[in-house]
Amino acid sequence: MDIRQLQYFVAVAEHLSFTKAAKHLFVAQSAVSQQIADLEKKIGAQLFIRNKRSVKLSKSGDVLFKEATYLINKFEEAVKKTRQAELGILGNLNIGFIGYTDKYFLPHLIRKFRHNYPKIDIHLNQFNNEILIQSLKYNNLDLIFSLNSGLEDIPQIKRKFLFQETISAVMHCDHPLANKSNIDIGKLSREPFVVADRHEFPQEFNKTLLICAKGGFTPNIVSETKSLNTIPLLVDAGMGIALLPKSFKSPTSPNLRFIDINEKTAKDKLVVAWIKNNLNSSIPLFIQELILLKAQYDKNPTSFHRIL
Repeated sequence: MDIRQLQYFVAVAEHLSFTKAAKHLFVAQSAVSQQIADLEKKIGAQLFIRNKRSVKLSKSGDVLFKEATYLINKFEEAVKKTRQAELGILGNLNIGFIGYTDKYFLPHLIRKFRHNYPKIDIHLNQFNNEILIQSLKYNNLDLIFSLNSGLEDIPQIKRKFLFQETISAVMHCDHPLANKSNIDIGKLSREPFVVADRHEFPQEFNKTLLICAKGGFTPNIVSETKSLNTIPLLVDAGMGIALLPKSFKSPTSPNLRFIDINEKTAKDKLVVAWIKNNLNSSIPLFIQELILLKAQYDKNPTSFHRIL
């Protein structure tokens, strides 16, 4: 039997009339009679008790009616879900993020997306930049918000630039240079540095080395930490200075000062990236929401707190 035969059977059972069922199904009455006869033959049971005046369900027909109604509803639900999945309205989206540069806009974006597409399950994963990129390459993540560094030479990855992040010199307010609005990186050559662990955060570690190298020196590293959020605490404790994205400023201690660095390499690009051939149809919907949010910010930057 097939689903069409069950649909014909349910129509006759609901109307208790072959003529009315045929009209409901927009087919000829002979087609309905043929399908019911074929169904009874396959099942090996009489489904209807018929005479010239009436049609009613047999005991076997009554059992099949309940089961067939359930099966048809499940079939229609499956078709609906399949179509929704094709349109990206239903599904799963695994998103990776670095957790600091993206913190200003990502919660707002996720909240808006979940409001518009409540049946798409979102899973958020915070990793360092290198793990984000590797997870994306091996399809463990659908989308990542990451620094551009490390993505440039991967052809299968698509990227969209979001904004540029400034790297600042972070120091305690008691530091002799704390009142400067900007500073040449070379002025920090004799300072002790607190940095991200080179194994846990290779991109961030190498960024510090690169910026210092442009100033003509290798930083005097006194501490490497496995948590980026620990770096401001160590600076506040007087262990040294650090180079961090300016986006770290708002949640940190009021004792810290973020000083702009006069060096072109003291910049980071935040991008959203995804694999070109990823067939997850929720991805373009998410990118569309992101583009709309960015356009809203570009039109009225004061409407958000540092969104994009």
